[in-house]
Amino acid sequence: MTTTGKQLFTTLTADGKLTLEVAEASFPEPTGNQVLLKMEAAPINPSDLAILTGAADFENADYSPGKVVADMPEPFLSGQKGRHGQRLPAGNEGAGTVVATGDSDAAKALMGQRVACVPGTAFSQYAIADAMMCLPLGDHSAEAGASSFVNPMTSLGFVETAKMEGHDAIVHLAAASNLGQMLNRICIEDGMKLVNIVRRKEHVDLLKSQGAQYVVNSSDDDFMDQLRSAIAETGAYLGFDPIGGGKNTDHVLKAMEQVASSQMKEFSRYGSNQDKKVYIYGRLDFSPTILTPSYGLQWTVSGWLLTPFLQRAGMETVVKMRQRVLANLTTTFASHYKSKVDLEGMLTKEAICDYRQMKTGEKYLVTPWG
Repeated sequence: MTTTGKQLFTTLTADGKLTLEVAEASFPEPTGNQVLLKMEAAPINPSDLAILTGAADFENADYSPGKVVADMPEPFLSGQKGRHGQRLPAGNEGAGTVVATGDSDAAKALMGQRVACVPGTAFSQYAIADAMMCLPLGDHSAEAGASSFVNPMTSLGFVETAKMEGHDAIVHLAAASNLGQMLNRICIEDGMKLVNIVRRKEHVDLLKSQGAQYVVNSSDDDFMDQLRSAIAETGAYLGFDPIGGGKNTDHVLKAMEQVASSQMKEFSRYGSNQDKKVYIYGRLDFSPTILTPSYGLQWTVSGWLLTPFLQRAGMETVVKMRQRVLANLTTTFASHYKSKVDLEGMLTKEAICDYRQMKTGEKYLVTPWG
């Protein structure tokens, strides 16, 4: 027996039209390890915007109830050639109640429970998810549990990555975000030193009010001095950058090298032998990543994605991370929302032009049933 309900779809065609629409969809009976959820809440994360909005022109789009058509400019149109013509669901994570299950014991055990999940189709009234990737929420609300996977597991993943690679300090950019505030709380709990980089005075004040010791403001004239001082005090030679474009990673590597070079006993034309590494984990800025050859030869810029990290970390580590998230869902891993919208409300000009800016502390929550 199939279940029907409303679902959001995104389609990019070869002629440069990006269509977002809410349409009736059918959801099959779950089998094996699958569960069918009645979705109650799903956050709009930066990772969702890659297929939801991308670089399309929503200021001048064609809006109608439950549907919007926008132009996708080059080079972003050609860059997504692989998805041309595909009608894709969206919504990485969310929370809902299990209303049907497959015949595996793991699936059956979740029947009737409210769970957090990562179906990749969360902007919908129903979703199929894998039972092993569901987190029972107990007495927690769907709103509390909706963001319990991507940001919590990512921020925990940064700390686990640092530990696995032998670091006891981290540099984090765009650090006043929901994820950044979460990372700050984790680092305080775990004794991991954290250098937070923000671009506004109010973000400095926000993080310091939450116990952050090292917060540097990239808008200040003495930004590089602040950054070098914080790196010297913490020994932070591992960074995480969600911005991607521009010279943010370049500035961090440069400051790391300047600190390392200042501590060398003798000169080397090749720079310091201190390993310096920055992981880029997002594209808040779509412009090219600019690197200048000014930090010796001992440096790495790499990409960081949650799913490959979880596969590397292994099931034992992942289970511990999930248990920690659930135990601290309303404290360490709490998320806050600026606005709640239903599926049709996601597709208004006002909403799209607001949430696609990904402003600090202004996350949207989608409630598919209104």
